[in-house]
Amino acid sequence: MSRTLMITHYYHSGFSVADDQVMLVFDYWRGEEGELTPELELTGVELTKFKHVFVFISHEHIDHMDPIVFSWKNTANVSYIVSSDMPVGTRGKRMAPGDTLTLMDGLTATAFDSTDLGVSFLIKWGDFHLFHAGDLNYWHWREESTMQEIEEAETEFRKAIDPLTKEHVDLAFFPVDPRQGFMYDAGANYFIIAVKPTLMIPMHYFHRADIAMEFARTASNRNTEVIAMPGYGDVMRLDITDDGYFDLSFPKRYIPEGLADDGTYTNKTDTEEAATEENKEEPSLETIYQDDPFIESDLPLSQLASEDDKT
Repeated sequence: MSRTLMITHYYHSGFSVADDQVMLVFDYWRGEEGELTPELELTGVELTKFKHVFVFISHEHIDHMDPIVFSWKNTANVSYIVSSDMPVGTRGKRMAPGDTLTLMDGLTATAFDSTDLGVSFLIKWGDFHLFHAGDLNYWHWREESTMQEIEEAETEFRKAIDPLTKEHVDLAFFPVDPRQGFMYDAGANYFIIAVKPTLMIPMHYFHRADIAMEFARTASNRNTEVIAMPGYGDVMRLDITDDGYFDLSFPKRYIPEGLADDGTYTNKTDTEEAATEENKEEPSLETIYQDDPFIESDLPLSQLASEDDKT
């Protein structure tokens, strides 16, 4: 049966997926500095348009759990689904990895592991399966970690991903974090290879729209189409035909400050000086590549230093 889903990106890892009756909200957050402006926020009044609203919180980190979501219960029919390690007193049905919860007829949620706090969520909504990773990622910190720590992080990540390789995923939301430097997309690329989602939307890049755009440009392949939704409040319409074909359109597109029509990103205009503290804090992708000490080696810095000493 054909159906239409509306997918909205709010900020960071916050998304909603909705039809005309049901809305699913994942890891909503307005930002540390109020990056999600009031006119783009999701409100309780808007939620009253839906018969059922399910709010998912993957873990307690502030960038995945905005306290405002609990005020929505006062105006709409909202149910909360949270990780089992959330603080005592948190509203919601708790889920640990391996748990499956029937939310309503034709809608189930299964919790999977994370490589950070909490869980990731696989939602089966009729024939449509979507996955929100939360903070599941290959969290490697090569500038700081020892070789053993890097190997342990990779082993933990592969172990968490393995059960998902047995699942069909139509749409995945997955982190690409610029703080990880040149290898910001290592976890997302592995997920694409191992799980083969039909569609992937990058997330968790804070306000670095260039990261999402670059990943979408380079990571799409014949099994997975990567779609960037870089603007706060971006809306994508997903039409699913009777034969399972996906048709994408964008009713609303918000262009982030500094994002050019060709998908490139700059923090300053050409007439402004580049040598500012802001630019130092927000390096471009080109800078990330040039400054990454691991372009020619994946060894940690301490190991590289010891190798240099030998020569």
